[in-house]
Amino acid sequence: MKGIVFTEFLEMIEARHDGDFADDLIVTAGLPHDGAYTAVGTYPHTEMVALVVRYSAMSEIPVPEVLKGFGRHLFERFAVLYPVFFDQVRCPLDFLGTIEDVIHVEVRKLYPDAELPRFDAVRPEPGVLELTYRSERHLADLAEGLIEGCVKHFGVPHEIERGDAESDGSVRFRIRKIA
Repeated sequence: MKGIVFTEFLEMIEARHDGDFADDLIVTAGLPHDGAYTAVGTYPHTEMVALVVRYSAMSEIPVPEVLKGFGRHLFERFAVLYPVFFDQVRCPLDFLGTIEDVIHVEVRKLYPDAELPRFDAVRPEPGVLELTYRSERHLADLAEGLIEGCVKHFGVPHEIERGDAESDGSVRFRIRKIA
């Protein structure tokens, strides 16, 4: 997992609480890297899981809600850090439909070792996008938060429906523009 995910998670924690809380989180999570992450480094996703689970226990926020909240935060940070991906897009459906064929292609150019989730997009009818999330990490809650962050970012009302996980772990989201 790319280090930017770790650094942004810890920055979110510090913004919500304080540096001492973040330090306690790192120490009590028992991480091999002791919380020393760089944005361009690559780290085992199990360390992120340990941080999320420990934060959930410390804050008494359920893990799915921690992941969704982080997804919303992460989307807004991506919008700030990588504005080129947002310049010509005005609709969350158009943006989400480009994740695999545009955004992930560019990420792989910069970070060939990146292990990214897969997002398959289908437009079954006008105003609707079906987005299927696939990853060995099973972080569909994080993906849902990213989708929610996208909808909020563009300020166009949409309804997000989440299907049940399939036997392969994939999860389908249906995003529909509200007229």
